[in-house]
Amino acid sequence: MTIRAITSGAAAGHVVRPALAHDHSLCIRTALEQAEQLCADSGARLTPLRHRVLELIWASHKPLGAYDLLDQLAREGHKPAPPTIYRALDFLLEHRLIHRLASLNAFLGCSHPGDAHAGYFLICKSCGNTEEVTDSAGLQQAIRRATEAAGFVMQQGTLEISGFCQQCRHD
Repeated sequence: MTIRAITSGAAAGHVVRPALAHDHSLCIRTALEQAEQLCADSGARLTPLRHRVLELIWASHKPLGAYDLLDQLAREGHKPAPPTIYRALDFLLEHRLIHRLASLNAFLGCSHPGDAHAGYFLICKSCGNTEEVTDSAGLQQAIRRATEAAGFVMQQGTLEISGFCQQCRHD
């Protein structure tokens, strides 16, 4: 099965994370391979726990919180303390392998890791699936123009747009 991009409605022209009707195991494998390569190239250590946390985050299209990850690891027989999970998440954030969604206090795998970029997300209020907008040049230009006009210097840019995904709109 091929991976298809969602490019409809308000997101027309913006490629986002693959739709749910795809081989998700390929997404997970690709994300883990990219993470391993990025860490090897930078000399960073992708420990087994960091690797597993990243894998769990990618296993869902829904953002996961730290305690969701702790629960899953506990079901697998691991017993990491919350600070250990937060250190793993900090590492993955620092190396641009995941994004933090502040409105949900949760984490989502980055669809183009290692690249310095702002994060733009479409969050479904019904099912919780979240898509990262990856072709965002027009959006970035509009935000840059607005911040320059205001004399504002942006240090970090994340835009979380909530609404209803195509599947939930039709259900």
